[in-house]
Amino acid sequence: MIKANKELISKNLEIEKSASELILANRELIFQYKERGNINTELIIANKQLAFQYSEKEKRSEELIIANKELSFQNEANKKNAVELIIARREIAMNNLEKDIRASELIIANKKIDFKNQEREIKSAELNIANRELKKAEENQKEYIRGLEEMMFMTSHKVRQPIANIIGFSNILDQSISSPEELKQSVDCIKESAVTLDVFTKELSTFIFELGQKGKN
Repeated sequence: MIKANKELISKNLEIEKSASELILANRELIFQYKERGNINTELIIANKQLAFQYSEKEKRSEELIIANKELSFQNEANKKNAVELIIARREIAMNNLEKDIRASELIIANKKIDFKNQEREIKSAELNIANRELKKAEENQKEYIRGLEEMMFMTSHKVRQPIANIIGFSNILDQSISSPEELKQSVDCIKESAVTLDVFTKELSTFIFELGQKGKN
């Protein structure tokens, strides 16, 4: 009986010990459950935060995509503007080249005009000189003609008179010479007419020579 009581007490102690261990185990389970509940709550919060962050990332990704599209569009626009700028610069360069060519052509045209003006001035000067020479030649010609007329006048009057005298006195000698005095008088007249004719002949020769020099000039 005592032995049985001891065994019963021992079993009771073991049961109490097991109960105590069970209580402790239950407490740990309750604590763990509470911890798991806290962990689940934290997980839910973390998931919500992750979902929010994911949503923010998606928004930022969309914004980044939009920004990239805008940047690409701007790049295309910049490329287009760059091409247009290059074309505009080429057109400006071509216009400047055309302007330079026109300026060169204008300079050449002005030089041609200047050259033509100089030629005209030279021709005008030559024409003035030719006109002066022509006027001088006309004056010399008129003077030459006047000289010829004067020579004709001199020939008609100063030459024919002595010749007429010589012829007349020669006829007198042939027809009626009655004395030596008349013969001497006729010979003296003939001699005087011959001397006069000789003097005039020399004057006429000098006059013709001077007139010839004027005609050459």
